[in-house]
Amino acid sequence: MKTAPELWLPNRTAKLPADIAYLREKYPRETWDEHRNFGQTAAFWLQMHNMFRELGGMLKTATHEFREGALDPDEFHRFFAPRLRYFLQHLEGHHQVEDYNYFPLFRSYDKRMIVGFDLLEEDHEVIHDLLLSSAQTGQAMLAALHTEGDARRFAADAYADNSDKLLNWLLRHLDDEEDLVIPSILEYTEGALFGH
Repeated sequence: MKTAPELWLPNRTAKLPADIAYLREKYPRETWDEHRNFGQTAAFWLQMHNMFRELGGMLKTATHEFREGALDPDEFHRFFAPRLRYFLQHLEGHHQVEDYNYFPLFRSYDKRMIVGFDLLEEDHEVIHDLLLSSAQTGQAMLAALHTEGDARRFAADAYADNSDKLLNWLLRHLDDEEDLVIPSILEYTEGALFGH
């Protein structure tokens, strides 16, 4: 699929158009968890997304505090390193499960979903590249924690620039994905879509 330039994730600043998120208006976000078809898969999906939002925010805050001198290098390393590793690994794994297991089910159930789920897969490719750069710049920052002068600051700046971009694009993607996935589950049921 050739994505319209305004829908490519780095350019996307608004919700997906109504012709792609065609069930969004029928199932407003604030009604999801009370709908009779809101089951374990939908709840788990949102739970995972909220974990990524929360953990991404924690990493951003810790990086900011370290850059401002509110966290010393050892304290920052103890907090940051395991959380960054968890965030990157689980986000990549989550996207692979979606791409290879869930998205094909949605596409096969209703042809109107194909465009939206193709777009989400393209998002995953963009995010994957940023995950790799976040891992590289994060490792470089941790390696430079005990250096003096500009090296540590430059490494922290490079990581912060990369991770801020990742988090901004990820938040847009998560919202858009939810606007496609959850209304579709509510419309068609988890049993019909996933066989349970």
